[in-house]
Formats: sequence, C-alpha cells, structure tokens
Amino acid sequence: MTDLAHPDRLRKLADMRAAGVDPFPPRGVDALPIAQVIAGGGSIDAPGPLAAKRVQIAGRMLALRDFGKLAFAPLIDRTGKIQIGFAKERLPDWWERRKWLDHGDLLGIEGELGRTQKGELTVWATKVDILAKCVAVPPEKWHGLVDIEQRYRRRYVDLWAKEGVREVFEKRARILAGVRRFLDARGYVEVETPILQPLYGGAAARPFVTHYNALDSDFFLRIAPELYLKRLIVGGMERVYEIARNFRNEGLSARHNPEFTMLELYQAQSDYRGMMELAEGMIESLAREINAGTQIHFRGADYDLRAPFVRRGYIDLFQEHAGCAFDDQVRVRAKARELGIKDPGSFPKLMNDVFEATVEEHLQGPIFVTDYPLEICPLAKVSPRDGRLAERFELFVGGMELGNAFTELNDPQDQYQRFAEQVASKDDEAPSAIDIDYVQALEYGMPPAGGLGLGIDRLVMLLTGQDTIRDVLMFPALRPLTGEACATEPAAAPSIAPGR
Repeated sequence: MTDLAHPDRLRKLADMRAAGVDPFPPRGVDALPIAQVIAGGGSIDAPGPLAAKRVQIAGRMLALRDFGKLAFAPLIDRTGKIQIGFAKERLPDWWERRKWLDHGDLLGIEGELGRTQKGELTVWATKVDILAKCVAVPPEKWHGLVDIEQRYRRRYVDLWAKEGVREVFEKRARILAGVRRFLDARGYVEVETPILQPLYGGAAARPFVTHYNALDSDFFLRIAPELYLKRLIVGGMERVYEIARNFRNEGLSARHNPEFTMLELYQAQSDYRGMMELAEGMIESLAREINAGTQIHFRGADYDLRAPFVRRGYIDLFQEHAGCAFDDQVRVRAKARELGIKDPGSFPKLMNDVFEATVEEHLQGPIFVTDYPLEICPLAKVSPRDGRLAERFELFVGGMELGNAFTELNDPQDQYQRFAEQVASKDDEAPSAIDIDYVQALEYGMPPAGGLGLGIDRLVMLLTGQDTIRDVLMFPALRPLTGEACATEPAAAPSIAPGR
C-alpha cells in the first residue's frame, strides 16, 4: 500500500476479510443507470413506473450521515446522483456492517424506490454489496481536490469529486462525435497516418525523437499529419480527415500541451475560402449541438459563433496594431526591440513574433486573419493578387488561435525550393532534410485543394468555457514526482501556436 491508504480504512478492510467478505469481489451487479431510476420515480404528485418498486443500482457512495438506526448517503454513477437510505429495520442482519462503509466506497444497492418524509427520492436499501473498498481518503463532498495540480495529477478522483468535471469530458466526446458526423455527411473519409515518421514536417515545431531499433534509425513523433494526408489527395481520395494525436517538444501554458489533438482535413477542388466556409459552418453546428445555441461565454467574455465570421487581412492588422508595414525591416526590428522580443535570426519569424505580440490579443472574434506573408507559409499557394502573400488563414476567438488553413501548394518545383530554403535557414524548428518522397508525390499531380487544421483541445475549451487546456485534457503533462515518468513543466509557451 502507498501512504494514501488510511490506517482506519485498512483496519476495516482486514475486518471484512476476517468476516469472509471480499472487499474487491470479482463480479459487479446488474444495475440500472441512476438517471433512469430518477426518471422512473416520477414526482410526489405523479409517481412514475418505478415508484415503490425494487431497483438495483451501483455507484460511488459519498459522505455517509449516520443517525443510529437510520443512515443516508448520496450514490453517484456516470448518469446522476440519488440518495440511499439505510434503515436498521430493513437491514437487521447487516446493520453492524454499516461501520465498514466510508466516503468513496463503491457499492451495489438493491432496494425499494421511495421517498423520505421530506419528499426526497430515495432508494431504501434491502441489500448492500461493497464492490470495491476505498482505502484512500477522498476529498469531502463536492468541493473536490483543493490543490489544482492534484486535480490534474489525480484525475481519477477529480472526475467524481468535483462537480462539473466529468461533464466537460462527456461534452468533449460529443464534440468529437459531432465533428465526425459533420464531415462524414459531406463525403469525407476518416483515415489514419503514421505517428512515427522518418522525417517530420507540416508545421514549425521541435519534434520528439525516438530510435527505431529494427531499422537502426531515428524516427520522430509527428508534429502534424499534413504531408501524409496530402499524399492521399494525390492518390485520388479527394476528401480525407484525421483526428490526430500530435507531439511537439515545446513548453506548456494555458493553451499548450506537448501532446495534443488536431483535426486535419483536405478537400480536392477547394481552396482556403472553401475551408473558411467549412470551418465556420462546423463550429456553428457544434455550438448548437453542445450548447443549444451559438452564444458562448469564454474567459470572461461573450461570443457569438454564428456564421459567417469576420475576415481581416494580416497586413492590415499588422499596420493597425504594430504601427508599421509588415515588410519594413527597419521599423519591424525597432518594434521588436521596443517589445523586448529577441531576434530569432530570421526576419520572417521576427515579423510574426511582432504580429503575435501586438495583434493577437485584439483578435476577439470569431475572426479569420487572411493572406499571411509568403515567407512563413512554406506549404501554401502564393496569392495571385499579391506575390508577397500566401492564401492562408488563421481562425481566432478570444485572442486564441483555433485553426489554420491554406490553399495547398501543389507545384513540385516550388515545393522543393521552399523545402530547400527551410532546411538552409538553420531554424531549429525547421525540418533537417527535404522530404523527397512528398515532392515525388506532387510530381504525379495533386489537384487544387484546400486544407484545414483545427485544434480540438482549444475548440473544447471554447465550447465548454474552460480557461486552460489542462481542464479539457484527461491527463495533461505535469512535472514528474519522484519515481514517475512524466513530461517536464517549463513556464514559457512556444512562440508559434500549435496549428498546421
């Protein structure tokens, strides 16, 4: 046992075993969901079909109130909470064994559905089975774990000890199901692409590196599935998507976790305008499904996710908030020094750092920022209206980037040249080699296409009103305790937000 196991609870465990009662029986009970029992109970004035009937339920018992010949405790399962009544007259042979019970125990209850004198719906127990003894002392009632880091570290407690936590993750599951329904209905095919990749690409980020023993080669955990998905467009699949786990060896913040979930999709015969319409339509649809409307509350402000969203150009926003043209090197560098931004050695990256520092906080949205400088878009087509720009957008709500999309570059010569410039840049987030196989795929011909990457974790934050990404991840990365193998927890966030 660890130091969490309480001596008094361990003593009860021993007493149960001495009495021939298994505190961890191998079989559960055939239980009705608590929500179904509550619905079947009806009301005081209109009793339901289960009123005064025998029911069997199972769940976790919360704090027990013992009055000598009568005791009460809430019981919770994944569907709801109901009061259990323990009466000595109904359980004469078991009554002394109630002292084995503790807050947190998992119980199977068989009894009659009725009400107390105050009218509270109650299952009056006639049979009690301990399904698993809780030997660690959980937090009291619904206050949950007070230490926020302990909430994340012990999510298995947080899910039932703090009201509302489980509902966030149930909504997350509904959001993922809604994404799939939305895309499947539009002819998209869900696919899977490699997580272990011989070359990393599709985004600007530091990868995690591992060694593949059978091939005696270093491989990378993917930072994005983009280049594999576009190979499928070359192959004629035309509409594909993946809900992908991606990995970036970067810092943590309220918006960043080194392991995260992205939706990435590609559509032949589309472009970044088509991706705007798809993105805003999907987000509006999800908001209506999850929240019964398009109005949401996020980080202290209200937003309306009804399409269409506002569209603003990158260069106009840069001029408006940074006070200079995006390609004026002298003034951009001066602005960076004024803001205390360290020169990364690449003007395009410095320029985008200035954009992030001066513009993004103003992007309350929902808003599409369109037509990014070509130098920071190695996988997007050049704009036919302005050769300095690429057909790319990023989607923001509440100053937080949610998505990134391009009109996809399909010229193999242009793509090879841009890859070569990336490799030559010596940027520590750039690929170390040209992905020749991807260029060869383009040489077979990729149709005009639009592509979209959407951060699922951030979308869940938005639709559930959570301030930090940790509150929508079951097990976020944390600083390791002694003997644990977890990710480290540096304070700083990466300069390039997770995206495609």
